[in-house]
Amino acid sequence: MDKLKRALSGDEVEEQGITSQIRDVSTLSWSTRIRGFIICFVLGFVFSIIGSACLFLKNGFILFGVFYTIGNVTALASTCFLMGPLNQLKKMFASTRIIATIIMLVSLVLTLCAAFWWKNIGLTILFCIIQFLAMTWYSISYIPYARDAIKKCFDSCIS
Repeated sequence: MDKLKRALSGDEVEEQGITSQIRDVSTLSWSTRIRGFIICFVLGFVFSIIGSACLFLKNGFILFGVFYTIGNVTALASTCFLMGPLNQLKKMFASTRIIATIIMLVSLVLTLCAAFWWKNIGLTILFCIIQFLAMTWYSISYIPYARDAIKKCFDSCIS
């Protein structure tokens, strides 16, 4: 269990230097981190569901885009409780995740643009779908060999 805690929080067994101490400024206990993760993740899920429900209201696509985006951002922020914000950012922009991260962040912004400024329901829904796909691809990058398994599955379905 200690190895899991160290791996997720970025703590090292060795004595930490000044840069490591600055990077890991979290003073939250492990149980508080888990609670924060669960609360943020559940809130993100609830916001996404509320956004999906708003889609069926008259002119609810703006609320849909806003709540769905807030839900994804909140769910993404939940992992900051486990790893710490700086460690999370480093992992987000690692070479294996950078494309999914950029697509996800751009689609978050474009969803809000499509809802507020362009007022285009089709683009709002399209960018939310791209958000979902990019967030899924980003999330499964943390599971060893999951991306390879999905690629092989799609290859076998197409062939």
